[in-house]
Formats: sequence, structure tokens, C-alpha cells
Amino acid sequence: MAASFGVSSAAVAIADHAVKSSAFPLYSLSVIRSEVRPISGRVIRNRKSGKVTTNAVATQAENPASVASKPGHEVLLFEALREGLEEEMERDPRVCIIGEDVGHYGGSYKVSKGLAEKYGDLRVLDTPIAENSFTGMAIGAAMTGLRPVIEGMNMGFLLLAFNQISDNCGMLHYTSGGQFKIPTVIRGPGGVGRQLGAEHSQRLESYFQSIPGIQMVACSTPYNAKGLMKAAIRSENPVVLFEHVLLYNLKERIPDEEYVLSLEEAELVRPGEHVTILTYSRMRYHVMQAAKTLVNKGYDPEVIDIRSLKPFDLYTIGNSVKKTHKVIIVEECMRTGGIGASLTAAINENFHDYLDAPIVCLSSQDVPTPYAGTLEEFTIVQPAQIIAAVEQLCR
Repeated sequence: MAASFGVSSAAVAIADHAVKSSAFPLYSLSVIRSEVRPISGRVIRNRKSGKVTTNAVATQAENPASVASKPGHEVLLFEALREGLEEEMERDPRVCIIGEDVGHYGGSYKVSKGLAEKYGDLRVLDTPIAENSFTGMAIGAAMTGLRPVIEGMNMGFLLLAFNQISDNCGMLHYTSGGQFKIPTVIRGPGGVGRQLGAEHSQRLESYFQSIPGIQMVACSTPYNAKGLMKAAIRSENPVVLFEHVLLYNLKERIPDEEYVLSLEEAELVRPGEHVTILTYSRMRYHVMQAAKTLVNKGYDPEVIDIRSLKPFDLYTIGNSVKKTHKVIIVEECMRTGGIGASLTAAINENFHDYLDAPIVCLSSQDVPTPYAGTLEEFTIVQPAQIIAAVEQLCR
């Protein structure tokens, strides 16, 4: 049966190794939601006592003088991703990593650094430069019971594996009549960096959003990067985790206790009354930079990091729209067919009667990203454009 679905012998060998090494744990730490839908619904577990607290919310350290006295530890975003990955590999022997240079080199941005030495070459598998092949092998491994994490050295390279991601990863659960689950995570760096050129500056959210059967999330802080990584690995669905190449060195204090975020919830970054600004990934920081100026000018924007790109958290988004009656979407994705276009349609379909003005969508230019730094900045949304849009909308 496995061979008829294209499962490679390498995938079967990995599965056999995992079976022999340890019994699969049958339990799963699920995300618990309360009726009031917290901003960051999650489960948190104290490593020492094993006690679980539901719906806890971490507080970001703001005063450098008090950082040392606050609980938790400081990590960079790529280190938070590695923590989440390592914790899940420790917890579940079915979790494995597959991709180019993920082994002893530690990944292109060191997310898997040290894991090959700890877990061996079969669980942290270096592959040739053959994205379509190793993505297919990972999907086959997932069909046999493993939980592979696929790293694209650059998310643009995974276009070479689009057939596997679309036709197999997203559809096999359905086309097999429910016989197979594909608990696979597809992750890697993307977005517009600093003069990386057009091919290395792609935003693939718009490519993957139309694939049935796939969830998409985008991390923006060390805290949510770790929580989303752990949730994606535990999900029974294939999940695409978008990481922005310019956010890997963000530093934040995160809890020492284990926590898992929901894959389907947005985050209220800043409460406000005048206008709802919906954003995600790197643009969260452009929006917050603009928000400082807007507050000084007398505006009170509400900022939401949507995080879940598919499906949208229309509960959180809708409550904000009902309060402010005005919406601005800020994204780094392309304007044509992007996340903003889909989000605009969803809001108009569900909350049209609550809108006092047309939705404003600020997106990247529909052009290949230039190499020249000044032109590169011109193609993406800048804080000044966000400020101007709010001022015009709130006249």
C-alpha cells in the first residue's frame, strides 16, 4: 500500500528506526480555548511540576532595568524556533527534520543547530538540492506515521516542490478516503530581506493560500514563533510556517514553562478605538512604528497581528471591526491575489454592515523585488504610508 502511494524506501527506513527506538506516545497536549476567546489562547506546562495552566498570556519585557527580575529567559527568534523544535523532538520520537544543510551545518539560519549531534542523522536528515524529491519523501514519511518538519533553505526554493505540496501534502487525506493523515510542517525563511534579489525575496503566502487542506501561520516574535512551531508539529494537518528573514535576530523574553499557541487565533497587539489595522510578520513592526506617530497625532489605532493566514480568525477580527468600523490591512505580500485581497473579501462578506468606509489595503508593488536598496524599500509598505492612510480614513 505504501509503495503504491509513492513512499520511498528512505521514508520507510526512517519510520522503522523511530519505531524501534521508542514507542509512540499517544497523548497530545491540545490547545484549550475559553468561551471568552483569550488574545493568546494556549496551554502552558511547568517543566518542573508538570502542572498545566490554561490560557496564560506572556508579558513582553519593556523596561531593561527590570528584565533580570522577570521570569523566563531571553532568546532570539531563531533560537525560539529551535527550542520549540527540540522540545517536540524530545517529547515525540516521530518528529524528524528533512532538508538541505539542516544536519551538522545547523540550517541556513541555524534553527536546527546541534540537533543532528543530539538525535542522529536519521532524525535530522540532510538532503541533496532536490526540493521536489525530499518534500515527497517527507510526505511519504508522514503517511507511515512520522511527523516530518521540512525546511526550505529559502521559501522560494519550495516552488520546485509545489506539486508535492499541492497534490499530495494538501490532498492525500481526502483522496485516500481518510486512510492517511499528513502531519507535516513546511517552514523556512522568506520575505523581502536586504538586497537579496528578486528570487530570494519572494512572499509565497499568496501561492499556498488556495491549496485545499493546508493551514498557514506566520510568526512575528520569539514568543509566538516557539508556540506556533510546537502547535504546527502537533497538528494532524499539514501546516506552512512562514518565517521572515529579517526577524530571526529579534530578541524577547519567553516563559521557561512549556506553552503551545493556537494555530487559528490572531493576536491583539494594541487595543484602540479609531481604526483597525490588520497585519502580520515583519509588517507588524512597521505598523507599530507608525502607531507611535499616530498616537502623538491624536489617533487611537487598534493593531491586530492576524498570525493565522489560513483560516482567518474572524472572531477577533470581527469584534475589532464592530468597535472601530474602519479597517486598514498592511502586508508585505503582493497586492494582486495576496492575503490582503482574501482578507478584504472575508471582511466584506461577514462584516459589511459594520463598516463606515471602504477597506484600505496597503500591499507590496506587483513587481519583482529590485536588488537596489532604495528601490527595494519603495516596493514595500513603509510607516509613512500607514500614517497617511490612517489620517485619510479617519478624517
